[in-house]
Amino acid sequence: MSYQLYRNTTLGQSLQETLEELIQTQQIDPDLALIVLLQFDKTINSALANRLRTRMSFKGHLRTYRFCDSVWTLIVENAEFRETGSDTHSFKVDKLKVVACDGKTSGLECKEL
Repeated sequence: MSYQLYRNTTLGQSLQETLEELIQTQQIDPDLALIVLLQFDKTINSALANRLRTRMSFKGHLRTYRFCDSVWTLIVENAEFRETGSDTHSFKVDKLKVVACDGKTSGLECKEL
């Protein structure tokens, strides 16, 4: 199972734009572009799950939340992030949107709401 959330990142959007350009110039066919996107989904999910060692925590004011189809969406204001175990590495953001999917649900495709 892999989620498609990371297609909305700068890296994912750049990949999609590049694939679209390759399709338009007939350098690849749409089926190959879909295979590349599916591989991107699997690879980015695996890399984030297995290769990251730094942990962060955050706190802030929960403005709204929603739970639908096993997907939580949280809007947090004045969020402060801290690297776990460190008081020196922190930063603040005015507004944060968190989309969290149940990793144990089989066959679920999580998409940006």
